[in-house]
Amino acid sequence: MRNPFAILKPLLHVRRPSRMADMPAMTDGFWLRKGYDALTFFGTIVTATKEAAQEMGRKENELKTHEMIHLRQAQSTHDSWLCFYALYIWYYLRALPQNRHMRNAAYRLNPFEMEAYENMYDPDYANHEANGWRRYARMKPSERLRLFRK
Repeated sequence: MRNPFAILKPLLHVRRPSRMADMPAMTDGFWLRKGYDALTFFGTIVTATKEAAQEMGRKENELKTHEMIHLRQAQSTHDSWLCFYALYIWYYLRALPQNRHMRNAAYRLNPFEMEAYENMYDPDYANHEANGWRRYARMKPSERLRLFRK
């Protein structure tokens, strides 16, 4: 049985993004919506299955790279998980009206996700500063939608 409170454990060990070289993975499918494989929660990667959590140990794992890019993005947002999540929610809410044009647009057009998806197949990208999201953040959600559809 899934424990919805297990996700609170990472909050007991939260560290500033700049003090993290890697993120541990934990399994808790309760918090993942259908169709999503993982999420970053205050420096911990939450996966739906134990197999996915074990795969996070591989260096050439696209999903791990995607989540590590979120760590670098948190470092670029005043080195704060709270600032990262506040901006993430802000961009998500701004893009919500685009959901009528594209399924899951608020998620897909989030500047943080756009950068992470664009670079998740380059394992070296997660070792550098992740500031590509700023380019997308300067665009209106409708402009990001046009760019996404190209």
